Amino acid sequence: MRIVSLVPSATEMICTLGLGDQLVGVTHECDYPDVVRSLPKVTRAAIPIDVSSAQIDAMVHESVGSGKSLFALDREKLVSLKPSLVITQSLCDVCAVDVLDVERAFCGLDGEPEILRLEPIRLADVLDGILTIGVAAGVEERANEVISALSDRILAVEGRIPKNRVPRRVVMLEWIDPLFCAGHWNPELVALAGGVDCLGRAGDRSHVVPWEAIQQANPEVMVITCCGYTIERTNEDLPILASKPRFKELDCVRNGQLYIMDGNAYFNRPGPRLIDSLEMLSHILHPDSSG
Repeated sequence: MRIVSLVPSATEMICTLGLGDQLVGVTHECDYPDVVRSLPKVTRAAIPIDVSSAQIDAMVHESVGSGKSLFALDREKLVSLKPSLVITQSLCDVCAVDVLDVERAFCGLDGEPEILRLEPIRLADVLDGILTIGVAAGVEERANEVISALSDRILAVEGRIPKNRVPRRVVMLEWIDPLFCAGHWNPELVALAGGVDCLGRAGDRSHVVPWEAIQQANPEVMVITCCGYTIERTNEDLPILASKPRFKELDCVRNGQLYIMDGNAYFNRPGPRLIDSLEMLSHILHPDSSG
């Protein structure tokens, strides 16, 4: 097959399924595994990245509110690659090309490719997405093997947590300026790792939270995993969080339980590495019980 992936998480799924040699095009954000970095890029960002987090948030709201796409699709490049399978998603306008743009690119042309739309909301949806791609690409057996291995790792995390442990109070932030709590599958990861998410709810979208809500929750553990940001980039915004009233009085700060994670690679990318994310959380919440 000739596969084009328009979502970084789908790119990781494709490679995990052993289909990397059939990838002919990816997005400008696809960076894992390393081999995909050299593939033709069929997208570019429609908003600048060298601006503040507050400015990015404002631009995202303006673009979404006006119906503009946050990703520019190189239609000529996409069509020239002659894909037989194009994989995108319809979960988040911030994270992928508008599906309608993809459909318009091939409208009226011969040999229109199959277009798969992934829509991961919960962890199970991510595993289902692997199977969906596997079936479309003719490697269903391999997909089931991958899902089985990932499921075993999830069960292993659950099995290492003592049953009498009181879940630790967790706040997971997906953005600092403004403050966003993490949603979708992330509260589920917290629960599987032996915690309770004080602000997020599994299956719900990420949303803005007032600082007062975080103060009231007074989490034992805070995990900061800014969407699309590396640890280094997130560190640049940490002073904004630290300047909040009585920040140092939070239990998580007083006890040294504030963790900055790579939100670009983990937690916010609904692919196989969500299980890596779960294992990281397990070690954070219950280090004496994790392998």
